Amino acid sequence: MKTTGLKTLAAGLLLTLGLTGIASCSANASASTAGTTAAAGAGEPANTKVVYRTLDEIKASGTVNIGVFSDKNPFGYVDENGEYQGYDVYFAERIGKDLGVNINYVSTEAASRVEYLETGKVDIVLANFTVTEERAQKVDFALPYMNVALGVVSPDSRIIKSLDEIGADDQVIVISGTTAETYLAANNPDIKLQKYDTYANAKNAFENGSGVAWANDNTEVIAFALQNKGYTVGIPELGSQDTIAPAVSKGNETLLNWLNDEIRALGSENFFHADYEATLVDTYGLDYENSLVVEGGVTK
Repeated sequence: MKTTGLKTLAAGLLLTLGLTGIASCSANASASTAGTTAAAGAGEPANTKVVYRTLDEIKASGTVNIGVFSDKNPFGYVDENGEYQGYDVYFAERIGKDLGVNINYVSTEAASRVEYLETGKVDIVLANFTVTEERAQKVDFALPYMNVALGVVSPDSRIIKSLDEIGADDQVIVISGTTAETYLAANNPDIKLQKYDTYANAKNAFENGSGVAWANDNTEVIAFALQNKGYTVGIPELGSQDTIAPAVSKGNETLLNWLNDEIRALGSENFFHADYEATLVDTYGLDYENSLVVEGGVTK
């Protein structure tokens, strides 16, 4: 009886050790994916994973996935031939060339930019992405390539020159996930916001008289006023001066370092001024070039 009991105990110990070994192997297997999986950034749930491809993995695949806007002319849009165009796309094309890979453009909306990086849907976001502290907790920004502030455009019939002129029953159009939405919600919570997911829908609503004003990046509202008669940018700068930069998944250091080196190298050839003159000059003219362009990642 004692011998049988000892055999039973021994068998139980072996089973326990076997299960522990399996769990250990499973943990080691998970650890082996650390090159493509990073822990959640600050402010995210502890069980959130941020999946990304390293620089070598992107090169080996032969394709880089870049998130851009498809409806934000002149920064990222699809032309009449179905081709992506714009300031961000011009930059993306050079990235693909210098990486030696093809580009898979992924159309993104403002509110999806962080999510697309967190889920590995894109490797890089080049979608007029303003650098903020909140976003930097979830994604890694490379060096900037453009300056930006917020602006407010309104019809000539009632030009809004101060947020104080917006009444209690008035509504201001914003795009979900943009710095305009964040700024107004934090600093002017009494202002009613009319939110849209896409730039196209926001523009259509504004043109159809929905909202007394449209708050967005000043580059966007200035372009809108220049291209559409009957509108004026009454508030050309709202809040602080910010920058626009490429973003990668949190922890993707190899791709981030490559992008920073690329931006510095492109600065030596005045690449972003050439980009401006190829894609933005028809909209803004030459007067805005030096104030908007950041060359080589160095802000003034």
